Amino acid sequence: MLKSIKTSVVALILVGGAVIAHAQKKIAEGTITYGLEYKLTDEQKAAMGGQEPPAELKVKFNNGLTKIEMEQGPALIGIVSDNNEKTGLLLIDVPIAQKQFAVKQSKEDVEKAMGGIAKYSDFKATGEKQTVGGFNAEKYTFKDDKGASHELWATKDVELPNVGSQNYFPGLGAFPVKYTMVQRGIETTTTLKSISEGKVGAISKEVPTGYEVVTMDELMKMQGGGE
Repeated sequence: MLKSIKTSVVALILVGGAVIAHAQKKIAEGTITYGLEYKLTDEQKAAMGGQEPPAELKVKFNNGLTKIEMEQGPALIGIVSDNNEKTGLLLIDVPIAQKQFAVKQSKEDVEKAMGGIAKYSDFKATGEKQTVGGFNAEKYTFKDDKGASHELWATKDVELPNVGSQNYFPGLGAFPVKYTMVQRGIETTTTLKSISEGKVGAISKEVPTGYEVVTMDELMKMQGGGE
């Protein structure tokens, strides 16, 4: 019934939050659109019940709060993140089963999830430039905590309030617009498609009426994983 949950967890990790410094255009409220490409093994595809993970992700933001809404199979998924307090709320609605679940993510839960991500350092601008998502971007090289070399694209043209994936790359000093990471064993390339400034309305961290509060472990067991 809940075979789509693992995909929602991927999305939850993909969109982190941190203060973006040294930027030019400040945007307090709007929507970020990302394109996502995955390298999935046959085992990972089977674990997702044969469903394709989302190729596009829209992130609404209002100051330090963000919200993702997407459909995955029979489930409607909502992910609310407080990027100031580093907490979150995962909402799963399965209309066909008349079930609604909410998972509260404490600061400790978020830190635990982030703990499985490699630590990056030694960022160096290469001087190579291109336009990504409508912004001037520059290629950076960097290393992980095992000494392996990587590269990403980032821009200094925009400043967002505790939104984006800067917390994956402390010390970069720019907003990442294209990068590849391995999270929960899934290699994903995230590319910024656009940032639209505009009202998105209030984003609430409260559990909506009618949702059953469960833990992430309980949610995983419901969809047959328990991982």
